[in-house]
Amino acid sequence: MNRLASGAPRQRLGEARIVQAHLLLIGGYAGSGKTELGRILARLTGWPMLDKDTLTRPILEGALETLGLSPNDRESEQYMTLLRPLEYQCLMAAVRENIDCGNSVIATAPFISEFRDPSWVDPTVATFAGAGAKTTLVWVYCDVETMHTNLRHRGAARDAAKLADWKTYLKTIDVDRKPAVPHVLVDNSASSRPLQAQAAELLQSLMDETNR
Repeated sequence: MNRLASGAPRQRLGEARIVQAHLLLIGGYAGSGKTELGRILARLTGWPMLDKDTLTRPILEGALETLGLSPNDRESEQYMTLLRPLEYQCLMAAVRENIDCGNSVIATAPFISEFRDPSWVDPTVATFAGAGAKTTLVWVYCDVETMHTNLRHRGAARDAAKLADWKTYLKTIDVDRKPAVPHVLVDNSASSRPLQAQAAELLQSLMDETNR
């Protein structure tokens, strides 16, 4: 059987192509498993997978060093006010380019403040609707114990500050607070159902809704 480089059968891609382009915006805290979920969905569908860190990290780290900051800084006011908005601008520009080409897209990023702000969500959904795409927001929940384990296992330098003072970091987040806008919730705690099964259910629900 002729397969793509990813190992996915070509037939699977045909099954995943729906009449209307679809945008999945997947958010969650560091270590929640949002990128893993995005990758699972991309393998199931063949849709482009756009991750904020993959798209922006080299430029971001260079910019941080130019400002005299650590390339692993993700907490300072300079990062939050000057660089973080540009990261999301790059991500959403890449999303828009794919949507304009008629592609469904999976985009992963924390989206922490964005998903809690209807003044960001509503125009974003409207913009992509105008481009012919339906947008679904997905929030990946993960309990703090599993999140800590995930961060330790991935060993990313950008997580060092969080892990070095985990208790202080936890005071800056609220894992039980959900997005203030309509969304799909995926639970990636160690005690939850396998992420692959939840991804398949999410995809099936999108297909059923679109093809009604």
